[in-house]
Amino acid sequence: MFDKILIANRGEIACRVMETARSLGVKTVAVYSDADCDAKHVAMADEAWHIGIGPAPADSYLLGDEIIAVAKSAGAQGIHPGYGFLSENPEFVDAVEAAGLTFIGPSAKAIRAMGLKDAAKALMEEAGVPVVPGYHGANQDAAFLAQQADEIGYPVLIKAVAGGGGKGMRLVEAPDEFADALASAQGEAQTAFGNPDCLIEKYIQKPRHIEVQVFGDGTRAVHLYERDCSLQRRHQKVIEEAPAPGMTAEMRKAMGDAAVRAAEAIGYKGAGTVEFIVDGSNGLRPDGFWFMEMNTRLQVEHPVTELVTGVDLVEWQLRVASGEALTSTQDDIPLIGHAFEARLYAEDVPKGFLPATGTLTHLEFPAGARADSGVRAGDVISPWYDPMISKVIVHGPTRAVALARLSEALAQTQVGGTVTNLAFLGALAADQGFASGDVDTGLIAREIDTLVVDPEASAEHKVAAAMQAMGLIDTVWDSGFSLWAPLHRSITLQWRDDSFVATVEVESPDRQIWEVDGEQVICNRMAGHWDVGGTRLPTVVQHGDTITVFADYGLNFEVVDLLDQASGAGGDGNVVEAPMPGLVKAVFATAGQEVKEGDRLAILEAMKMEHSLLAARDGVVAEVLAADGDQVEAGAALIRLEEA
Repeated sequence: MFDKILIANRGEIACRVMETARSLGVKTVAVYSDADCDAKHVAMADEAWHIGIGPAPADSYLLGDEIIAVAKSAGAQGIHPGYGFLSENPEFVDAVEAAGLTFIGPSAKAIRAMGLKDAAKALMEEAGVPVVPGYHGANQDAAFLAQQADEIGYPVLIKAVAGGGGKGMRLVEAPDEFADALASAQGEAQTAFGNPDCLIEKYIQKPRHIEVQVFGDGTRAVHLYERDCSLQRRHQKVIEEAPAPGMTAEMRKAMGDAAVRAAEAIGYKGAGTVEFIVDGSNGLRPDGFWFMEMNTRLQVEHPVTELVTGVDLVEWQLRVASGEALTSTQDDIPLIGHAFEARLYAEDVPKGFLPATGTLTHLEFPAGARADSGVRAGDVISPWYDPMISKVIVHGPTRAVALARLSEALAQTQVGGTVTNLAFLGALAADQGFASGDVDTGLIAREIDTLVVDPEASAEHKVAAAMQAMGLIDTVWDSGFSLWAPLHRSITLQWRDDSFVATVEVESPDRQIWEVDGEQVICNRMAGHWDVGGTRLPTVVQHGDTITVFADYGLNFEVVDLLDQASGAGGDGNVVEAPMPGLVKAVFATAGQEVKEGDRLAILEAMKMEHSLLAARDGVVAEVLAADGDQVEAGAALIRLEEA
């Protein structure tokens, strides 16, 4: 076993690897960028080294040579890549080994074998692994590809041969749409991956995304059953579960055997995932699944596999990388109960899942759930990296029990200081189709209107915020209180874009009568807690002028300074601003141009995603204040329209 390893990553996966390393007595070395000097993974490690010249990944976590130099200077024997960044970079693996260090993952040869989707599919066909009907060859002539699409039969899917995350992917439902879709996919692939080549596949009408966890020691491999990752938005996973609902023993064996053949065909060493597309239109059938790709690393969703098998995958990674053989056989690996993982992000769901930043003023997870997180209360959600706050993971003896526990865990998770997707996750967990196991990759898109619903603040919620703002939750009155007349006070708060006045009459230390929105709410303190209008007062926290009431996944109120409100009235609705710090990828507006409401005026790249900035009204562009390639801060004016 290693004495010391370096984790070439950040956030929750770096913390996750450190936890297992610590349990094995292995010391850890963290690396960090300018933006992460106070991060959780830096505090957890036995030692931490600053790398790079800036916060951007290209200037820090992607500097392979510098990371290797730190590992050697720190006396680490191995480098764990986590996922993302350098985890699937074969040149980095070669460099690690050339430096006399151990890469805690597969060989560069195995990564290269699975790095391009077209070559991987050809390799899998040779190994007897079923692949989706399609064209995966080198001929990229547009007319030829159109002919292949005709032979495969519409609908078809155009996919970039490199990369992932949905970039360079287009669904084409009719021949007359093919040429434009191909050009668009090739352009996006060239920008994202430096490689415009695409493959064509048959599009599965009711697709499910089911993947199999494999583990090998370079000679032999086993599988640790499957995960269903069908709940996706824009090809990004949202909630994962293990095992897959509706899975039969016959199909599990067929998929597991195929995944093991795939791993053994490339001499795989370490943890990997073989991803399959499954036709769910008529139940799960052994002849209805096809290889998509292999992820040659640990997956974000690996905890659900750990919970149903009792296996610590990171421990297995460390043991095999340090030279131990895989001791478990397929029959040694149990499958116990059911597990779910929900990805908790800082993002504004009603605004199109716009990634958010901010300081986490409050962060608390329920005791009954596993929370893999790379942040703590007081940490900043940075615009430079993925805005994940945590993974909320639960286990139960059955799928129904596990899903109920997920709903409860999400309802009890408390995040203050930024908007989150908690309510969206809660709505997904409560969706009847999902609860019945009727899942496919199109579920979220079909149900988006019912899943994305703005919460409403009740009179009781507003009273809870007002009690906090006035300091009336924890106030201890002196014995002379009864000598005075009841206390009358009022306060103005803001909920979203509307302000409201809450008025209170404090009758005694244990009784308050409130009026808000014309409704009376009576509050009584009983057995050490407040009852507000018949329900127990939820947790309420305040940071500055922002008050968060932890009901309905978190409701944010602002204390209104009436003088500031008056002086700031009027605003400038003519300006298109950057909603967060980022890179101006493209500007489409020009001075004097007439625009309509909803027209795309610019694209901002932030948090690894592109965000379209739209015209809020019809008008004429008065001034363009930003150019392609500009790095801007949140709130920066980009485009100004003429006065209406």
